[in-house]
Amino acid sequence: MDFQILISLALVHIVALASPGPDFALVVRIATQESRATAIAAALGIAIAILGHTLLSLTGVSLIIKSSEVLFTLVQLTGASYLAWMGLGALRAAKQHWQDKFTVEQTLVSKGLTVYQGFMQGLYTNILNPKALVFFITLFSTLITPQVNLITKSLAAALLFSLSFIWFSFIAIVLSKPSIQLKMKQAGPLINLLTGLIFVLVALVIINSVISTYLQ
Repeated sequence: MDFQILISLALVHIVALASPGPDFALVVRIATQESRATAIAAALGIAIAILGHTLLSLTGVSLIIKSSEVLFTLVQLTGASYLAWMGLGALRAAKQHWQDKFTVEQTLVSKGLTVYQGFMQGLYTNILNPKALVFFITLFSTLITPQVNLITKSLAAALLFSLSFIWFSFIAIVLSKPSIQLKMKQAGPLINLLTGLIFVLVALVIINSVISTYLQ
C-alpha cells in the first residue's frame, strides 16, 4: 500500500471537487429547489459516476476510448448534447421564473424531481462529461504506475468515491435546509441562469474541441 500515492490523489481530487463546474452547479440547483433526499441522491449519482471513471481509468478502458478518434468523438458529442440539453432546461426555467414574476411564497420547494431522477441527473452529468474522462486518465496515468499493487488501486477507487460523496452530500445537506431554501428562492432564477450558462458553456467548449481536432 502506497500512502503517498493515496494522499496525492486525495489532494488533487479535493481541488478538482472544489472547482466550480457542472457537478457543483447541478447539486446547488437541486439542493436549493428540491427535497434533501433528491439532492443527496444527485450527490450519490455523481460519486458513482466518478467511481466509474476511476475504474475505467485503472483498467485502461478510458485510455482505449481516448486513443480511438471515433470512440472519443462519440463520447464528446454525446456528453456535449446532454450537458447542452440540461443547460437549456435550466435557462428555460430561469426565463419562466422571471416571466411569471414568482414571489418567495410561490416558489417554495418545487419537489419536481424524484429521488431517482436526482440520482440519474447526477450520474449522467458526470459520467457523460468527456472532460471528466480526460481528467481521470491524466490523473491516474501520472500517479498510478504499473508497479502499483491492487490494494492501493482499490483503496484509491474507494477514496475518490468517498471524498466525492462526502463533498457533494455536504453541499446538498447545507443548502437543502428549509431556512436556506427559503432565502435562496429569491435567487432561484439566478441559480438556474448560472447553472444553464455553465452547462451550455462546457458543452460549447467540448464541441469546439471536436471541431478543432477535425480541422487540424
